[in-house]
Order: sequence, then structure tokens, then C-alpha cells
Amino acid sequence: MQRPLVGVTPRTLTRELLAGVTLLAIAIPLNIGYAQIAGLPATAGLYALVLPTVLYVLVVSSRQVVASPDAAAAALVASSIGGLAAAGSADYATMALAQAILCGVMFITLSLCKLGFLANFLSKPILIGFVGGLALDILVSQIAKMLGVKIDSGGEFVEKVGDLLSGLDTANGWSVAISVVSIAVLLVGKKFLPIVPWALIVMVAATVLVVTAGLAAAGVAVLGEVPAGPPTLTWPILDWKTWFLLIPSAMALTLVTTAEGLLVSRSYGDRRHYRTEPNRDLLAFGVANLAAGAQGSFAVGSSTSRTAAMDQAGSRTQLPSLVLAAGTLLLLLFGTGLLEDIPSPAIGAIVGVAILPLLGFKELATLWRIDRFEFAVGVTCFLVTLFVGSIPGILVAFVLALVNIAKRASSPAIDVLAADGDPTDALVDQVPRGTMTAPGIVVMRMGAPLFFANGDVFAQAVRAAVEAPGEGAVRHVVIDMEAVTDIDVTGAEAFEGVASWLDDLGVSLSYSRVSPATQRRLDRLGLHDGHRVFRTNRAAVQELMLPTQGRASHEERGHIDG
Repeated sequence: MQRPLVGVTPRTLTRELLAGVTLLAIAIPLNIGYAQIAGLPATAGLYALVLPTVLYVLVVSSRQVVASPDAAAAALVASSIGGLAAAGSADYATMALAQAILCGVMFITLSLCKLGFLANFLSKPILIGFVGGLALDILVSQIAKMLGVKIDSGGEFVEKVGDLLSGLDTANGWSVAISVVSIAVLLVGKKFLPIVPWALIVMVAATVLVVTAGLAAAGVAVLGEVPAGPPTLTWPILDWKTWFLLIPSAMALTLVTTAEGLLVSRSYGDRRHYRTEPNRDLLAFGVANLAAGAQGSFAVGSSTSRTAAMDQAGSRTQLPSLVLAAGTLLLLLFGTGLLEDIPSPAIGAIVGVAILPLLGFKELATLWRIDRFEFAVGVTCFLVTLFVGSIPGILVAFVLALVNIAKRASSPAIDVLAADGDPTDALVDQVPRGTMTAPGIVVMRMGAPLFFANGDVFAQAVRAAVEAPGEGAVRHVVIDMEAVTDIDVTGAEAFEGVASWLDDLGVSLSYSRVSPATQRRLDRLGLHDGHRVFRTNRAAVQELMLPTQGRASHEERGHIDG
């Protein structure tokens, strides 16, 4: 088990406790807002901060990552369950619990089978697009809440925008005023005093204003009654068909959380010089989600913003998360009455400001400048998630990931290496095809494993290098195999075809810089017979340039042979 207090000393205890108070001030208003996004009561957001948080802390390897529902997960819950049941109904809440339990089972399965690498298929452009689409959908609902306009928060994006625009004439002036001031305080405060819990200040100040001025009677929506008491253990009772219907959305939640959670965990571990264990972190997410589903909450992931806030506050342990769990439990036991008059416009402003960085417009602009294909991947994922739905969005994300992999794998770097003066190991300058490495010799470097997607590309590149005009005929071809870490059957067939073609032309084929594993693979595929293996490119060029009658054996000159 993880020791959550590792790193806590008498000198750091006060700092860690203050960080915990800060985390409590940040998490309470945000989790209330995220529960509303998910279509669940405020208690669902608060319950996630108690038992799931404690279990996560006891299992996780990261000393800093904070576990909690986040905006993207809340939106995914709403969009996936909204089509199966009405938000706010008993069936809807039961499905949210079941979905969290499915996520927990999937996390534990990934951990036990060491399958966390699957999340690597969600590249940064895909995550930017997917989360950005969810964030914009959330933002429309929060804008409606800030204006006091009633819309169907479970509807499609286009329907929400239509409802918002058609309902602008019903906007409540007090709601707009509260929202504008709240946003101003949050943005300005974050810029100049980021350590201050501005979300809590906004929530408290807005609540005091609503109560003292009687604004609820003037049309300002408030949170309403929040049941008091600790979370109680339960279990979702659903038919098997409904459980199966929830599997795709649970998979989407699991994969997105895996990709983001492991990335955040690794980045902070590297930055603060401690070791993290990805599969143990997945197990921690699994335990936390099982607890969430069994005590009235919804899917739990990692919170990038809260983790960053704790790091900025100087926390280097999980003690703040335990302070958060204890503080939330006390609030549920004795302070839920304080939450009833929180104005919805203030909650909308808090959540809206929190999700602004998730829109990804800045990141997409960067992708446009540096890689148009990656930009197209991100935008496609963004649009599908926004206009079609979250589940189609994640499916398209995986298809785009495979297309991206295939595109890059089918166009590996294949260079003709050039010698600068005397041949050396550093034959790395790419030269125009047709230029020989040395008179009669072409050394080619394949910059990727050789397999079905690039075998023909490699074969064509060798033919082009041999047939291109140069200073005399090519007599020797050397393949630099340093980056060829694997060869599949289709790639081997392409290699055999090249070898046969070179043999018909009277051109010798040799290998250089072959790893032991690759050499064993060459032997198994029958690609080594009759071809010499040199330790270095320099050795290959020096020996092949010698007159045939004066050539010493490559064994005597220190070369390796199979």
C-alpha cells in the first residue's frame, strides 16, 4: 500500500495542511458544478471526495495526483446516459453508479493485464479535440445557467445552442450581473493572486448576496436542498441489457482517464524526482471508481487543475487529499444547509472559467502552425464529439489514431548516408538519392521496423538508390539496421525481393550495425544467408573499397558474422 504521508515532516506539515484547506476550497464548488453537468444531485459530486479519495490515496503510487470527477468526465456521463434515461430520474442516477463500477472493473483489468499502453493510442491532438468538444458542449449549458435561461441540458449541442438563443429574451438581469462579477473576480484573481481560493470566495459572496437581497424571489436559481449525512453503501440494480449498453461509455471514460492520468502522474514524478508505477496508478483509479459506484457518486479520474494547484501550493504528498476527504465528510454531516442558497449563476461561472483551458483553441492553433495533419486529426475529433456525440467521438479518435500510425509507419525515413572525407561511424548527412556513400558503395539507413506498411516503400527506395545516375555503377549496397528493431513476414518478403534483384544485377548486399535480436530475426526469416554483417558503417565502407584480391577476412578485421 502507498504511504500517503511519505514526505511529511514537522517542517512541511503546516504547508501540507494549508494545501489541504486550499484543495477543499477549490474542490467543493467545482464538484457541485460537475455533478450538475453530469445531471446528478450535488451530493454525487461531494461523495466522490470522501471514500473514493481515501482509497485512491492508499493505493496510488503518485505523491501528488488528485483524484476527482472532472468536467470532461461529467460531460461524458451526461451525454452517454442522457440518451438512456431522463436526467434527474432514479434510473439515470442508478446508471451513473453502474457506469462508475464498470470503469472500476476496466481499470483493474488494465492494471492486472498491464495494458495501460492502450491509452497511448490517444495522442495529444486526439485528446485536445475530444476534450475540447466536450468542453464546448459544457460551456453552452453553463452560459445558459449564468444568464438564467432554461435549456435542455441533456440535448444535443445544436439543440442547446438553439434553446439558448431563443431564450435570450428570458434572461434574468440579476443572474447576468452575478455571473459577470463572478467571472471578473475569478479571471483577475487567478492572474494576480493564483494561490487564493477565488472559487470559494465567489461562491460564498454570491450566496450571501442572494440571501440578504432575497434574489431567489427575483428569479435567481439556487442549488436547493442538499441531503445531510455521510455517503452510504449501495449497489445499482439494473437488467443485463442496460449494463451492456453502458460498456462503450465506460470504455471511453476509462481510456481518456488512463491517458490523462498516467501522463500527469509521470510528468509530476519526473519533475519532483520520485518514481511512479503506471499499473498501480490504474489499480488506484479502479478502486476509486468501484467505491464511487458503490456509494452514490459517478466516474472518478485525475484532476489536472487541482494537481497543478497543489504543486503550486508546495504540496509534495497526498496529505491534502486526506484533508479534503475529512473536510467534505464534516460538511456532509453538519454543513449542507450552507449549500442550499448557492446561486446557479455563480456555479456556472466557476465551472465555465474552469473549463475554458479545456477548449483547446490555443493548442489547435499551435498544431496548425507545426503539423497540418495533426491539426486535421484534432479538429475532426473535436467536431465529431461536438456534433455527433462522445461515444462516436472516441471511436473516431481511435480510427484517426490508427490512420496516423499507418501514415507515419508507411513513410519511414530512408536515407542514403554520406561519408565526409574519410569514412566514419557518423555517416548521417542525408544526401540526394543517387549520390553514393563512396565510389560503388551505397549505405542506406532504414529509420523504422520493417513491416507490411513500409516493406514496399523500402524496396522502392533501394531500387531508386541503385538505379539513379551517379559516379559509375553501384557494386555494393549496405543496409544500416540500427533502427530496424523488428521485421514481419511481409517486410521479409519485400527484403527477399530486393536481395534477389540486387543479386541479378551483380550487386552485393550487406548489413551493418545489426543488434543481436535483429540478427536472430534475420536468421529465422532466412534473410541472413550469404550476406555479410559489419559492426559499423565505417568498417563496411573501408573493407568494401579494398580490391577483392587484397581483402582480409571480415572475421580477422574484427567484424561480426552470424
